[in-house]
Amino acid sequence: MSRVERLENGLLVALEERDYPGVAFQFLLPAGAVNEPFPGASTLLEGWLWKGAGGLDAEGLAGALDALGVRRGSGAGLEYTAFSAAFLPEVLEEAFRLYALLLTEPWLKGEDLPAVKSVALQALRAQEDQPARKLFSELRKRVFRSPHGRDPLGEEGALRAATPEALREDFARRYTPVGAILAVAGGVDWRRLRGALEPLLAWRGEGVGYPTPELSEPSRLLLKRPTAQVQIGLAYKDVGPEDPGFYAARLALEALSGGMASRLFTEVREKRGLVYAVSAFPAGVKGQGLLMAYAGTTPERAGETLKVLREEVERLSEGITEDEFQRAKVGLKTALVLADESVRSRAASMARDLFMLGRVRPLSEIEGALEALTLEGVNAHLQAHPYRDPWVGLLGEVDDVS
Repeated sequence: MSRVERLENGLLVALEERDYPGVAFQFLLPAGAVNEPFPGASTLLEGWLWKGAGGLDAEGLAGALDALGVRRGSGAGLEYTAFSAAFLPEVLEEAFRLYALLLTEPWLKGEDLPAVKSVALQALRAQEDQPARKLFSELRKRVFRSPHGRDPLGEEGALRAATPEALREDFARRYTPVGAILAVAGGVDWRRLRGALEPLLAWRGEGVGYPTPELSEPSRLLLKRPTAQVQIGLAYKDVGPEDPGFYAARLALEALSGGMASRLFTEVREKRGLVYAVSAFPAGVKGQGLLMAYAGTTPERAGETLKVLREEVERLSEGITEDEFQRAKVGLKTALVLADESVRSRAASMARDLFMLGRVRPLSEIEGALEALTLEGVNAHLQAHPYRDPWVGLLGEVDDVS
């Protein structure tokens, strides 16, 4: 079971103690594209933070963490900025002391910002060489009226125009313990963890709001590009993790796109040879579920591919078979077991649960919910929640197709 407590400064902390020789954490900060003052501000702040904190410059900070053996990652996303780390229990206190410096004593020096901007601009330009990512970035902008359609990479003009003063003000506004989540899993008890978090108590702030998701009316998007392949994207309204039908929807998605025996792989790729890649995946946000489907094909087969892709997604409303049900159920349970083996994965899922649901789902709860699913229940959900009227996106050297 997880223990969840809110510290004096407002930081929400969760711990799942395990008999495991390592510790991992996931730190979610309420600074994402949905609430940033200009496009790309969150990405710039995350990169700028690593340029120095306390008495350590970028090289010193990286060296100190490397000396502790901390395996780490960070990045700004749509809904929040995430910091993750895994390390041995004996360095717990020093690891959190260093991360506390990032939040309480960041340098944020103006002379370091140009290099951060350069990296951000390169990432934005690189998207042009990733047509599938470009398509879904633009398609999300069509799906949402609210800021949930923004791309965390930002926009070139805004990135270039960002000033140190504006970003420092944004850091003070959004990098706050109120709204932040720290999830820890592994070989540490609550008393020791609580002591290691003392440096974070100096971190203060009032907190920021989270916008309500708002969808647009379904529409079509055509992005003409001189590419050899055509990228096709679909977006459908779906239920989120707070909905009673969430697990039924996830099992149906596994049947649709969970492996080489799934409907999309079998019907779109193997039987018809229409695509080199096809998949479907959840892409929702807090308060709004979303299912997206993708296919990559040739210009001459784009029309047929779009038709078959839609048919296979929307045919779920007719139900899945007993064989599909059993195969999908095993697939989801296997994924759960494999995720359970990694404390890094567990810390990430705990943090996500707290963000999405306001609580941590025990693994036993998820396993029990999957076990309780029946073929009749899944098919009843699919009939009551059919995938219809998608947003459609096409990118490539192709005219709009039906």
